[in-house]
Amino acid sequence: MPPTRPNTVTRIVENQHTLLFAASGALLLAGGAAWLVSASTPARVLWIAGTLLGLGFSIFWTLGAIRRRTPSVDIIAVLALAGALAVNEPFAGAMITVMLASGQFLEARADVRARRELSLLVERAPRTARRLVGGGVVEVTVEEVVIGDLLLVGTGQIVPVDGRLSSTATLDESALTGEALPVERSPGDDVRSGVVNAGAPLELVATAAAAESTYAGVVRLVQQAQASSAPFVRTADRFAVLFVPLTLLLAGASWLLSGDPVRAVAVLVVATPCPLLLAAPIAIMSGLSRAAHIGVVIKGGGALERLAGGRVMLFDKTGTLTQGRPMLADVVTAGDHLADEVLRLAASLDQVSAHVLASAIVTGAIRRGLLLEMPTDVREVQGYGLEGRVGDHRVKVGKASWIVGDAASTWVRQVRRRADLDGSLTVFVAVDDEPAGVFLLEDAIRPDAPRMVRALREAGISRVVLVTGDRADIADMVGRIIGVDTVLAECDPADKLAAIERESANGATIMVGDGINDAPALAAAGVGVALAARGATASSEAADVVLTIDRIDALADAILIARRSKRIALQAVLVGMGLSLVAMGVAAVGLLPPAAGAIVQEVIDVLAIGIALRAVLPGKVHTIAMPPADIATALLLRAQHDAVLPLIEQIRSVADALSTQSSDLAPLQLLLDRLESELLPHERADEALLVPLVDRALGGSEGTVAMSRTHAEIEHQVSRLRLLLVGLDTSSVEREDIVELRRLLYGLYAVLRLHNAQEEEGAFSLVPPGAADTSAAAPIRPRVG
Repeated sequence: MPPTRPNTVTRIVENQHTLLFAASGALLLAGGAAWLVSASTPARVLWIAGTLLGLGFSIFWTLGAIRRRTPSVDIIAVLALAGALAVNEPFAGAMITVMLASGQFLEARADVRARRELSLLVERAPRTARRLVGGGVVEVTVEEVVIGDLLLVGTGQIVPVDGRLSSTATLDESALTGEALPVERSPGDDVRSGVVNAGAPLELVATAAAAESTYAGVVRLVQQAQASSAPFVRTADRFAVLFVPLTLLLAGASWLLSGDPVRAVAVLVVATPCPLLLAAPIAIMSGLSRAAHIGVVIKGGGALERLAGGRVMLFDKTGTLTQGRPMLADVVTAGDHLADEVLRLAASLDQVSAHVLASAIVTGAIRRGLLLEMPTDVREVQGYGLEGRVGDHRVKVGKASWIVGDAASTWVRQVRRRADLDGSLTVFVAVDDEPAGVFLLEDAIRPDAPRMVRALREAGISRVVLVTGDRADIADMVGRIIGVDTVLAECDPADKLAAIERESANGATIMVGDGINDAPALAAAGVGVALAARGATASSEAADVVLTIDRIDALADAILIARRSKRIALQAVLVGMGLSLVAMGVAAVGLLPPAAGAIVQEVIDVLAIGIALRAVLPGKVHTIAMPPADIATALLLRAQHDAVLPLIEQIRSVADALSTQSSDLAPLQLLLDRLESELLPHERADEALLVPLVDRALGGSEGTVAMSRTHAEIEHQVSRLRLLLVGLDTSSVEREDIVELRRLLYGLYAVLRLHNAQEEEGAFSLVPPGAADTSAAAPIRPRVG
């Protein structure tokens, strides 16, 4: 399939509107200049030329509307221009032409993106495949691949056709499923075209030709969905059904009752619907400009209008409501190993790895402020992991079978059970040939997602649906946290199209996604919204609205802007057309000749445009604007927040290690000392600095009541732990004492995990996305007095 190219006819039409506007304006001004120097004949000739120019285009537009069988107000312009020539009023005709040309020009500019393109989707499709023949590799076009061919797919390459694996593979299937985490596939598993090889080179046997493969089907789905999308209908056309008959009736009645055709022409002149053709596009374009200012690109007036009318919002999960990439969620250690040291060693080794999960481990270590060192003697064991030397230690990072062997220890079983429950990936670590720990990686929920859903409901969205290719339990968990109405899990692109069709019965639909698998749904929905802050994808080409910032709460602001712009456009139209109706009545009784009527109509146009320009001014938005000083404070507190995360995980580890068979409370004593010296000062700093900061940002204290209450509860629980520990004698610790200590520790751990989520959502999500990239951690002490 060749890449989609801009339509030549579309470019000609756009240039046509520009040339018409320039030519009509030049003829009107030149005629006016000739009239001012008393050259009446040249002036009349120039104005007549301008009138004829407008008449020709008006007839062309009217015939086009007749062919499309759509109502149009262009017939009024045809009659007005022809009448102006008939009653010898060329100035009025030239003025009407300029108004019509300016309306067409502005409308064309407001909807420059009327056609969706598939260029990125098509360009991503593989063009060649590497066929294994007689021990060698031959590169062929994908069209030459036949069922049964043995193909080689290199690291980072896209699988060209559907096939069956002949070797173990690590695949990034996000292009089709939307799931960000890579999957491990075994020999004999089926693999679909369009997925990316995220591991070592793999071999597969082709089971389908390129045209019948999965990726080609996705492209066809997008094309079919785009073909069903209705074109944008001009605001003026919606008034035509009533306005055109009313105008013709009034003009005919005035001519019939007075016997003067000039009155009929005057009625037609002031009836020329330029408030519809000018004010409405200006208000719409102003809305487009306001949306772009907050990082939301709306592709034309039609998309803005549909966005304003949306009532049902459908979200993909991965990359939309979640971060869209693996992130380090936890470090579970084995034996006496310390979590920070295990992470430091593994991240140091992973610095030189190109594996898709390595960056998550390195990023997690850097976020915790750990100092990494360059590894030596690094060796990759394909299909298993990476090993090398970091300082004085031999470090291995990879699969459980390579790190711990076949021994199913209690620790390994616990880790795997926890990973299954959380939907996490596991990466095991060995230090000096001894299992040292495991990293749990997950696709974390965006902290601003719950606030965004609440803002959408305030903006008028009545129903929110999560539709994802992920498994049901994970999708349900995300849906509960975000606050959606319905969760549809394990959906492929065709399922998403069916969901949009069903949800359309509940109202106009808006689909939000960021992957190639979302492109068909984005094209089929009333409005498709794509997230492109991390790079353009096929979804951004198929979408009507593109978020260029990595902040989804801007979507609620875009809806508010769209509705405000549409409302202002309607106000401008009603005021302008209302005054036009009054002027039509005055012209009908003979008090407003055509030339004066053209000037009056122009004054009405200016007034309508003035109303429309209000859409340029800022309106109500949900995005929080924070002053630089508050941003800096929040970033420093965030650094402390990240620094105490390992300490919070240590609470659980110490609780797990407490045994009724042993009275050794030394680890607990060390933990309590750290809680009092590190955790509590941070929580007090949050209460003294972060809570007032959030109150200022949100304009009230209601949003931080729960946060303050949790600060108090954390301090209370640490105090109870200290009181209990002080009253215990190591030589006389009873089983009930251990049980009570465990209860306190697990309770404190749960409170802290919930509190961290509160701070992420309620406080740190207010910080602009790019600000964290330039921050540096520093200790903060709460102000006293």
